[in-house]
Amino acid sequence: MSATTASAPAPTGAANTAKRDYLIALEKSAQSRWAEEKLFETDSPYLSGEVPVPETEFYEHGRMLREQGREKWFGNFPYPYMNGSLHLGHAFTISKIEFGAGFERMRGKKVLWPVGFHCTGMPIKAASDKLIREMELFGPDFEKHGLPEPEPEVEEQTNTTTESTDPKDPSKAKKGKVAAKSTGLTYQFQIMESIGVPRAEIKKFADPHHWLEYFPPIARDDISSFGGRVDWRRSFITTPANPYYDAFVRWQMNKLHRLNYIKFGKRYTIFSPKDGQPCMDHDRQSGEGVGPQEYTGIKMPVVEWGPHAARVKEFVNGRKVVLVAATLRPETMYGQTSCFVSPTITYGLFPSSSTNGSKEEVLYLVTPRAARNMAYQGLLRTDEKVEAEEIEIKGSELLGTRVGAPNAFHESVRILPMDTVSATKGTAVVTCVPSDSPDDYITTLELKKKAEFYKIDPSWVSPEIISVITTPSYGDLTAQTLVEKLRIQSPKDAKQLAEAKELAYKEGFYMGTMNYGPFKGMKVEEAKTLVREQMIRDDLAFAYSEPESLVMSRSADECVVALCDQWYLDYGQPEWLAKAEKLLGQMNTYNKETKNGFEQTLGWLRQWACARTYGLGSKLPWDPQFLVESLSDSTIYMSYYTIAHLLHGPPVDGSVVGPLGIKASQMTDEVWEYIYADGPFPSPSPVPLEAANKLKAEFSYFYPMDIRSSGKDLIPNHLSFCIYVHAALFSEQHWPRSMRANGHLMLNGEKMSKSTGNFCTLKDAVIKFGADATRISLADAGDSIEDANFEETTANAAILRIKTLLEWCEDSVKNKGQLRAGAPDSFWDRIFANEINQAIELTYEAYDKTLYKEALKHGFYTLLAARDSYRDATAQEEGMNAALVLRWIEVQTLLLTPIAPHAAEHIWSTILGKTTSIQLAQYPKVDAPVDRAVLDSANFVRSTLKDIRDGELSFAKKKGKGKAVTFDPSKPKAVKIYIASGYPEWQEGAVKVVKDAFDSETGKVDDVKVRDELAAQGLSKDKKVMPFIASFKKKLALLGPQVAFNRTTLFDEKASLESAMPFIKRQLGIEDIEVVPVAQAKPDTPGYSEQIVAAAEPGAPGFVFYNL
Repeated sequence: MSATTASAPAPTGAANTAKRDYLIALEKSAQSRWAEEKLFETDSPYLSGEVPVPETEFYEHGRMLREQGREKWFGNFPYPYMNGSLHLGHAFTISKIEFGAGFERMRGKKVLWPVGFHCTGMPIKAASDKLIREMELFGPDFEKHGLPEPEPEVEEQTNTTTESTDPKDPSKAKKGKVAAKSTGLTYQFQIMESIGVPRAEIKKFADPHHWLEYFPPIARDDISSFGGRVDWRRSFITTPANPYYDAFVRWQMNKLHRLNYIKFGKRYTIFSPKDGQPCMDHDRQSGEGVGPQEYTGIKMPVVEWGPHAARVKEFVNGRKVVLVAATLRPETMYGQTSCFVSPTITYGLFPSSSTNGSKEEVLYLVTPRAARNMAYQGLLRTDEKVEAEEIEIKGSELLGTRVGAPNAFHESVRILPMDTVSATKGTAVVTCVPSDSPDDYITTLELKKKAEFYKIDPSWVSPEIISVITTPSYGDLTAQTLVEKLRIQSPKDAKQLAEAKELAYKEGFYMGTMNYGPFKGMKVEEAKTLVREQMIRDDLAFAYSEPESLVMSRSADECVVALCDQWYLDYGQPEWLAKAEKLLGQMNTYNKETKNGFEQTLGWLRQWACARTYGLGSKLPWDPQFLVESLSDSTIYMSYYTIAHLLHGPPVDGSVVGPLGIKASQMTDEVWEYIYADGPFPSPSPVPLEAANKLKAEFSYFYPMDIRSSGKDLIPNHLSFCIYVHAALFSEQHWPRSMRANGHLMLNGEKMSKSTGNFCTLKDAVIKFGADATRISLADAGDSIEDANFEETTANAAILRIKTLLEWCEDSVKNKGQLRAGAPDSFWDRIFANEINQAIELTYEAYDKTLYKEALKHGFYTLLAARDSYRDATAQEEGMNAALVLRWIEVQTLLLTPIAPHAAEHIWSTILGKTTSIQLAQYPKVDAPVDRAVLDSANFVRSTLKDIRDGELSFAKKKGKGKAVTFDPSKPKAVKIYIASGYPEWQEGAVKVVKDAFDSETGKVDDVKVRDELAAQGLSKDKKVMPFIASFKKKLALLGPQVAFNRTTLFDEKASLESAMPFIKRQLGIEDIEVVPVAQAKPDTPGYSEQIVAAAEPGAPGFVFYNL
């Protein structure tokens, strides 16, 4: 059973789903109405007929319209890939635009919220090809699956000779072990079944274009069932399947090429030998964001075979063998004292190139994995083919062998064992430089101490350690200093060694000076490249690259780094980078983490392969043997949304010509340039000027996009590419205004994963909880760049809250005649009215900042609590005011509309009887300025009530434990509340001292000045003063100087308590409660306490319980 079916809800109509089913029925009704009234189809004022289409100055004309009140808002998110259904992670990102669209509509703006469908790249084609292969194995309906057969082939790396698979036939790759593990399924047809495709339909997916027809309608239905305010007229699919979008991609690629931003040449890139092409981020099953790691391959020729290498010596029969050590620190090679291998790793011999990396053919001794990378960089005898000699060599056989140490003080060194050498990093051959590598230093000490244990000759470890680099912090021998400082005892102290390695590298690179060799006295930062170039030039080393970490393609191939002839986008070109940085500087990123992520990416992002030979996609216009890769055809497509509905109508493939009558073939580069880049109108033009001007006006009005919402994982690629290409192709007025990045979405506190079953699609969530409860839970999940959490308990609680809200609103409206009439002017009326107005303001501020968890808090949870408090406070007195209740219902409905529009629609249209949809309603306005004094008085009453209740409970607990008490809560009782109109003189003096020592610019208090002034005034001897000042400073930090230093209350405490007294007495169950000003407190009367009276402060009364 799949994860999605496993989480299916109980049947509709079950007793425990009645509330949910009722809400879902309301949601379907609301969605039908919205679709019928076409409420989300948004046109510019030009197309709606409000103003004529201009003939010149299009952007200025659009700006003028916006300034005159015809404002717009354009939000979008990365179009989803069409190889499956949308999941909750998609919904989380969608919700950020969805909530924003709802809010901006309420501000009176023309809201553009479109969704397209991405089909470019490898995944669909690779999956289709797998199905073709599986149909050959099991029949057209896979009916032979399950019959006795050999185990399915699973491709994995071996140490035997490997050749690149025919790039035209990636279908021969079945699901590899990693892929199978990730889903628990072996075959593609099983994956199709798991996402709800009937087996009889699966054979159609052998045609990749069927995916483009099948999944977009499902995605549309899922978003619509979620309540999406999407203008579906503007939807499209990518690839040449939509010829209009294909023409759009062709224009942007041609222009980037013309601007010299796309270039051709050899470059290192992550590459799938099986697929025969580069493997970009979106083509990967794992390893997204991983790039090539460039090493220096140090050539260490065998000088003398060791005592365990007789078999190897005989096999090579005099041929030259060179161990290749991959290093990131070529500048330290002067200090080599040995060479490390792992005794347990298996190595091979591989004939080298005689023209690249070596001037003669030799045998490289490395791991098969490293040789596979070398083969695709032209470093072996045959390109793209690993020819291994027929011998496998254990590292233990090499111990004691003497090898040359290029550039080193010691001309030759011995091969020694190192248990921590990795078979999956570098070549598994490591040069030992104990002067600057903590790992090498501690391993050298270990080998000296335990030579017998490691079965080596002690003399092999004897070469002198020389100083290569000197640093200010660690002197001439960085590694020794750090090992001693961090008390590293053994090579097994992995944590400390990792710390020491990082410190050594940073200090050496940024602060170090060369202490040996021809570059002695030069800064390491400058010398590093020079040393490397010199070694390569002298045939002592060569450039070698491999992936930074494991990368698996979607065809289950372990990727390598290849040196490819390819077309690439030259990101990082100084002039282009400057434009991108300028765009970023002007763009709102909503938080520092996102801004830092962009800055870091722009700092390292350079050349990016923009073409491939396999998959789906538009052809590269000037070199049609290549296809535009999936991250390069999706950088500026947001601009296409502005005019898509005019170019082609539904369906999304552009097969129907749009309302302007323009065919795809008429959309030439010159026409696109006129629309998007203010280029000259072509003459002759394939498109009439009137039609072209409509397209240009629509684009100029809606563009730039106001916000793009995305997962944070797209910052290092798609979002940064989006910045670069906008900077290249558009004028500044069309640059994106903001980009918002969110974290990943967890489900019930754990990572979403199909393999563990902790997974939920958008469709499943809407079926299980309904749209509004799902939306509320997504809003509640969080707004920061940190990972968020969707809690099913929150969704279930939301169902109950919404249903209860609807029932209460309906009952209140139906029985409004039973509510109190007249002006809302009682103590509790004034509080409730101000709490409603405060909710309007705070919720507006939260929506405006895209803080939807905060908006939900202020506009739903807190407002519900205010209603409950008002209801309880007035329940046994005059009752609730009818006008206030109706205002609360209307305001609550409007504040909830962006997040839970279906429930809001029902209240608005059905319960309140409004004739137009809630989707056309405006954000509510306060009916009076928020009165801070009224709100403070409410908080004062509630906090006093809580303090008295907690105090009584404390006495009851003490009595229950048998302790002596001065007050017995079980007996007849009374309370005196002592209120103070001012502070004790010593407190006022202490506050003045703090105020005089406070620096408003830094926001800090000068503690030395405070101590000196207290001593001068004689206050330092008072034991109460210092604790009070410590407490006051905390209050100052929390509330700020304006509030903290203002020591007056804005309301009458006595009047507030007496106005609320019926409620207070009812809540406490105490009839005898007296409010006594401190100045009127009389000793020797019941309930008097000198200590309590003295401690009373404005806003913090004292109270005394006593028995009658």
